[in-house]
Amino acid sequence: MITSDHLRRIAIWSRELPERELEMACAGITERSYRAGEFVFLRGDRFEYWTGVVSGLMRMSVVSRGGKAMTFTGLTAGAWFGEGTMLKKEIRRYDMVALRDTRIALMDQMTFFWLYDNSVAFNRFLVAQLNERLGQFIGLVEYGRTLDVTARLARSIASLFHPILYPDLSRHLEITQEEIGALSGISRQNANQCLKRLEKEGLLRLEYGGVTILELDALRSYGE
Repeated sequence: MITSDHLRRIAIWSRELPERELEMACAGITERSYRAGEFVFLRGDRFEYWTGVVSGLMRMSVVSRGGKAMTFTGLTAGAWFGEGTMLKKEIRRYDMVALRDTRIALMDQMTFFWLYDNSVAFNRFLVAQLNERLGQFIGLVEYGRTLDVTARLARSIASLFHPILYPDLSRHLEITQEEIGALSGISRQNANQCLKRLEKEGLLRLEYGGVTILELDALRSYGE
């Protein structure tokens, strides 16, 4: 169980809940911490919790039987994920790994479905979340097949600044070039070259341990 003040800080969806619904949500949530490089969930695991990122950075990805890895997206603080799998009561279809030390919030199934059955505000959030996530993955398929490596990296960075999926993120992102490469599916060396090109074009500023976004719309449409 967590406090209502803490939940409001880590979950934008909780800020519209009436007091009784907020209390129910708090009672059904616990937190866990993971070290960088640790698997949080594995493909094929039973889906028992709806999950939010309290702090840190995670990667959602799969590895084919032939050993080829594919990254779907990165998840930063404020992101909640897995509602589709929860609603369908499926096993997980992807791996989640912590790219840096990460803390997550876990809402149990009983609480999730109570809110689903009783809360208008919660359902409105779920509809918006599912719609935006679908758009994100359609975009991932598109630019993965049609754009060059710099454009793919630019779009990957921009995807971390989605106002609904990652609502509380500022224009500064604490992330290393190695982590950006991992999220973009390229090596650290290639990521460094692409980032320097984007910095030269005035779209972002590289800083120690992070990146500050200067032209977010240009990153979102880079390569068009």
